[in-house]
Amino acid sequence: ASSFARMFVQVCLYFYCKCLWRCLKFVVRKLTGQCELQRICYNTKPGAARTMKIEASLKGSKSKRLQTSVNVHPDAIEKTIDDIMELKRINPDINPQLGVSLQACLLQIVGYRNLIAEVEKLRREPYDSENPQHEEMLLKLWKCLKPNSPLKARISKQWCEIGFQGDDPKTDFRGMGLLGLYNLVYFAEWDTEIAQQVLTDSLHPKYSNVQQYLDFNYFFFLSQLSKAEWEKKKFDKAIGYSFAIVGINITDLAYNLLVSGALKTHFYNVAPEAPTLTHFQQTFCYLMHEFHKFWIDEDPLDIMEFNRVREKFYKRILRQLQNPEMALCPHFAASESLINM
Repeated sequence: ASSFARMFVQVCLYFYCKCLWRCLKFVVRKLTGQCELQRICYNTKPGAARTMKIEASLKGSKSKRLQTSVNVHPDAIEKTIDDIMELKRINPDINPQLGVSLQACLLQIVGYRNLIAEVEKLRREPYDSENPQHEEMLLKLWKCLKPNSPLKARISKQWCEIGFQGDDPKTDFRGMGLLGLYNLVYFAEWDTEIAQQVLTDSLHPKYSNVQQYLDFNYFFFLSQLSKAEWEKKKFDKAIGYSFAIVGINITDLAYNLLVSGALKTHFYNVAPEAPTLTHFQQTFCYLMHEFHKFWIDEDPLDIMEFNRVREKFYKRILRQLQNPEMALCPHFAASESLINM
């Protein structure tokens, strides 16, 4: 009985709030002479704050035409804007900027939905060693990361040098399909210097830090450590991770951020129109770079702490993306184009 009463109260409260909200919107429109879409576009600056409010307004509308406007084909956006203006009785000649603003918002909203579909398609496509294009991409990954070390054979233990688990990398792509390979190749090809440095550091990150210290304090450092002590320090303190496997794991992290809608804040702030696969891959580069720094700062005891560190990193990114003005800052060559978008 108490459960039923609680449910009844919740239903009544829902309809009361909904009706009250409709009444408030009606009163505000009469007072201002502007519909909700106009008020959002005129009073909210471009970017995630405006686009997310427009998206919520359209989805929450009592009009089916407005609700479905966020799911139209990109080619139908202009006609959709005309329909919205007509439905809201807005004169486009008096409000020319409104149509432009709505179009930009709809391009981002529809583009985000289409990006999810594109990313999902890549994730579901398995790596096929009989497909020449797949094989070509895999070999490109090796050449970008290890340009001075020719791959001796397609099936080789050399793959472990860039962080795969066995002789044949195809088995490591099962979780993320081609999406994992696409991201790794993009990182290695378009931000080669950073990717190679992250790979090197992932083998001995603490050794890298000690080496930097040695460069600046060479004579003092050698006076404190014997050669045997240095060799022991160099290897005992090395805490690394498998570069390629972590890349596939960070691809999964980026995928979850995208599908959950968390990346809307970032994409709506950096993509003036529809976010594309390139935006997603640039975001992966950023996450890969930031995770590497986060891993070293966390100073884990061993690789068994990976899940703990990953979860903590994921929560930090989520917190950052809760800010509607947030754009994941580019720190590397692959994302320089984001600065001027």
